[in-house]
Amino acid sequence: RIHVMAGRVPLGADRAAVAGEMETTFIENLRYAADLLAQEDMIGLVEPINNRITDPRYYLNTPQQAAAILEKVGRPNLKLQLDLFHCQIMDGNLSRNLETYFPLIGHIQIAQVPGRHEPDSPGELNFPYIFELLESLGYTGYVGCEYAPKGDTLKGLGWLYSYWESRGLQRGGASKAAE
Repeated sequence: RIHVMAGRVPLGADRAAVAGEMETTFIENLRYAADLLAQEDMIGLVEPINNRITDPRYYLNTPQQAAAILEKVGRPNLKLQLDLFHCQIMDGNLSRNLETYFPLIGHIQIAQVPGRHEPDSPGELNFPYIFELLESLGYTGYVGCEYAPKGDTLKGLGWLYSYWESRGLQRGGASKAAE
């Protein structure tokens, strides 16, 4: 899997004025990339990135926009990389967005909102609920942790160990019953 970036609205350009041209170019580029990736049996991922905080000029901002573009591109080896941090900032409604766009999702990324820190840091998102929802939807892929640790990286993984323990798992995700 490889992240295929959408690019930025040109400096000084009005987003609405260049939106059509940018979409056409992005679709053409995605088709080209998808065809090359297919030769290597690879999946391309498109990620909506919020333009409210992270990158005001980034072209692709919502899962709705990404889904419409993926439909127009029409390549089965292109998927949605849904970063819940960006999705929450742009749209909220994470449960509904996960359910709606689940068939398109090729990768999930997480970070707490608003600080973009560990999932157990203070914030808006209830990650145990989100992880259970992903499991109930049948998600079997990786969950990427794209956050800025508040301190030591290993200490910052305490949330994961606590989550595994709450699920009857040991470090590494192995079932205690498997011992």
